[in-house]
Amino acid sequence: MSKPDTRPVALNRRARYDYEIEEVFEAGLMLMGSEVKSLREGRANIAESYVSPEREGLWLINADIPQYAPANRFNHDPRRHRKLLLKKKEISRLIGAVTRDGRTIIALKLYFNDRGIAKLQIGLAKGKRNVDKRQTIKDREWNKQKSRLMKDHG
Repeated sequence: MSKPDTRPVALNRRARYDYEIEEVFEAGLMLMGSEVKSLREGRANIAESYVSPEREGLWLINADIPQYAPANRFNHDPRRHRKLLLKKKEISRLIGAVTRDGRTIIALKLYFNDRGIAKLQIGLAKGKRNVDKRQTIKDREWNKQKSRLMKDHG
């Protein structure tokens, strides 16, 4: 039996630039069959998506999972709200952090775990100010330069 593909289906590259991630969680997703098929083709976009506490749970909003062509009329709405599956304790902790401390929950990575189940890595985050963003860029540039110097003199 071949090993399932664990590469991420979708990444949110701007998340770590725009936000300071404080804590990371792994959440399951309530998906329709056509959504899973579309994800297996590696087509999804979570760049503008976020997680919002609504109706006694957490919901992934604005994630784009394109329609799966062979599903025909049984297809899904590409930008529909999808319920996240987490433990009750985690949900209440995340909702508390959002309402009390003004934190944001953002989608970081959408992938299939080793059992072939679609999972979403979410992060409890605090928005960065422009000063912090500049510092992130400086650190990244310095690390690049450092590795270049080490390679040249190595």
